[in-house]
Amino acid sequence: MTGGTSGAAFPRSLTVTAVSSGVLALVLGIAVAGERRPTAVDAAFESAVDESVGGTWLPHVLVGPTEPWAVLAVLVAVVAVGVVRRRADVVALAVVGPAFAVSLNTWVLKPAFGRYYDDHLAYPSGHTVSLVAAVTVVAFAVRSIRARVLTITSGGLLTAGAAVGMAGLDYHYVSDVAGGAATAVSLVSGVAVVTTAVLRRRMRSAATLRPAPTR
Repeated sequence: MTGGTSGAAFPRSLTVTAVSSGVLALVLGIAVAGERRPTAVDAAFESAVDESVGGTWLPHVLVGPTEPWAVLAVLVAVVAVGVVRRRADVVALAVVGPAFAVSLNTWVLKPAFGRYYDDHLAYPSGHTVSLVAAVTVVAFAVRSIRARVLTITSGGLLTAGAAVGMAGLDYHYVSDVAGGAATAVSLVSGVAVVTTAVLRRRMRSAATLRPAPTR
């Protein structure tokens, strides 16, 4: 399915990624559940951000990649490329993965953890879930290991920048961002495992039903 990675190993690695990221998100969520105050790390990070870029235009720019227009533009491009290259796995993941992650985060996870920033539920960060869900889809879609490493590195830098921006704009604590990133990776990787398995099963079924060529 992807260059340099066997078909069997790739879904297995996705499963490991989904489980390990989910455990991280859960542990962080339990640590801040029901809280209305920052952790010591959150407070130190926010103080450093306020001192360095507080009151400037930079936080608004750094938050830009998390906005719906940016995320949707990336996903539409991925769907278009998937259609052209006839990669049903990519199209399915781009359509289902981020929508599932954002919906579950908004309606289930945030209320369940009950962590607040001022007057709004904050953990896991929905801005971060959107951004990292899109990055995870792109990482799944690219064919080479080099491109995947570049995608993950770029996504990490964008997420770090978004953490600075959201702290500077009083949107989220840095722990919300960390939890949002782990949540997105876990949920989208889980969807990738399921969609890949379903599509492969259908391909095997179609191959079985296909009549043998006549000689």
